[in-house]
Amino acid sequence: MLVTGASGFVGTQIVNRLADKGHDLRLVCRPPSARRLASRFADATILECEDLFAQSAGDWAESCRGADAIIHAAWYVDPADYLDSEKNAACVSGTFRMAQGAVRAGVGHFVGIGTCMEYALPSERLDINAPTGPSTVYGGCKLATFDILDHFLRSTQVDFSWCRLFYLFGEGENEKRLYPYLKRCLEAGETARLGAGTQLRDYMDVAEAGARIADVIDTGQVGAINICSGLPVSIRQFAESVADRYGRRDLLEFGTHQPHPRDPSAVVGVPNFAGAE
Repeated sequence: MLVTGASGFVGTQIVNRLADKGHDLRLVCRPPSARRLASRFADATILECEDLFAQSAGDWAESCRGADAIIHAAWYVDPADYLDSEKNAACVSGTFRMAQGAVRAGVGHFVGIGTCMEYALPSERLDINAPTGPSTVYGGCKLATFDILDHFLRSTQVDFSWCRLFYLFGEGENEKRLYPYLKRCLEAGETARLGAGTQLRDYMDVAEAGARIADVIDTGQVGAINICSGLPVSIRQFAESVADRYGRRDLLEFGTHQPHPRDPSAVVGVPNFAGAE
């Protein structure tokens, strides 16, 4: 199994699951992450790459040689600007070259990572046939990648799966996001200042999401796959559930600032993961 983004927030959990299930691992990462991955997964093959989105189709054909499947979890996701960054476009073209290389190398299964932001929002019931209509460059580039790979790979012998992620939280999350902010405040006994928290979200622990993505290799499910819980939870309810672990709801202060103008009122999916209960 070749995995890109193997040291990232989601990629780490994908690799954990693949390792637990006994798969041979070939992990693509930037040089600073190589030593950490090698120490954690001693039997894995580590492929160092400074910028995997700059690689040619020929480079990928060589990297993929002998691999049965690819799980492509890498993308540009700097919280400061990823929603509208031009770097998303480089991820689209780089991913296409990766798919070309995978076809040349005879890889049997390509698993890509999408986003709920590909859909037209807001909505409390986003099944895989829901209308698409991204409002960000990130969402638009993810949807474009899905369309490109879907059309390109259907004429090959490569199975194609596209895992659309909703609102993930948990281990390794960027400190600028909600869950780490809540934990930091609660552990320090400081007030967490939040918006009204009325927006509905579909939350899932990143460990469970990573396991589901990895399990697509075994289920063989193809096409678009919503990686979500299907449960509508308000941001306020989510924050309160985190605070309850510390017994400190008193540290939550709601309504101190307004939501971002583009923040949708509801983003809730309908799961279609083949292994879901």
